Amino acid sequence: MSRRGNCHDNAVAESFFSLLKTERIKKHIYKTRNEARADVFDYIELFYNPVRRHGNNNGVPPTKFEEQYLMKLSGV
Repeated sequence: MSRRGNCHDNAVAESFFSLLKTERIKKHIYKTRNEARADVFDYIELFYNPVRRHGNNNGVPPTKFEEQYLMKLSGV
């Protein structure tokens, strides 16, 4: 969430929730809250982080971007 008086801090969270809604939630009707939770978890852990390409990461998924970053830090 954003710092007080800085609306731009919240842009990343707003962008993520917009994508979550358009790519996953609006396409499903959930019978239970647990079904919705499991589907959101799957979206984040099985698609959004390891597969979905991100424009701010030069088209690289977050997990791959983090791997590359940590390799640079370690000098490998």
